[in-house]
Amino acid sequence: MPKIVDHDQYRKELLMKSFDLFAQKGYSSITMRQLAQEVGVSTGTLYHYFPSKEALFLQLVEELTQQDILNFLAEAGNPPTLAERIETLFNFIAKNEDYFGKQTLLWVDFHQQNPSELMNNETLKQADEQSIQAIADYLRISDRALVDYVLNLLYGLLLRRIFGDKTLSFKQQGTLLSKMLTAYLD
Repeated sequence: MPKIVDHDQYRKELLMKSFDLFAQKGYSSITMRQLAQEVGVSTGTLYHYFPSKEALFLQLVEELTQQDILNFLAEAGNPPTLAERIETLFNFIAKNEDYFGKQTLLWVDFHQQNPSELMNNETLKQADEQSIQAIADYLRISDRALVDYVLNLLYGLLLRRIFGDKTLSFKQQGTLLSKMLTAYLD
């Protein structure tokens, strides 16, 4: 009897294994052949699901964006105040700092290899917009500039911590941000 394969689930498993490899070796340093070998499939199987390394990466971005939003919302609950919602967001990022740090470095590496791709690719724009909208909805902030500010602060914190400044505290920065936003919005 033939083996029944859930192709969508199998594709997601390949993506998650690929994320670990990209994060470990870098986007630019790994080939499709190496990816296939490392995840334990033939190169043909990998190309069956993803026509190129870039296509694999873009599908990975889509999958991670959806997964990250769902994981955050499932964990976050519905705190009543803006300060508590910001604290919850910053705690989530702090708790998953290693993962989000790897993701950030991977996006930077991809950008270095494809500088014009980030500005022109619909998949990347859509993933960015989904993240922005999820944070705007969660924080209940409709001002796009404020949501961008929150994200810029989070990305900046991640990068500073990646580059060695472990003295920066997500909790402290989140508290400061909540005081600033609460005062600004009142």
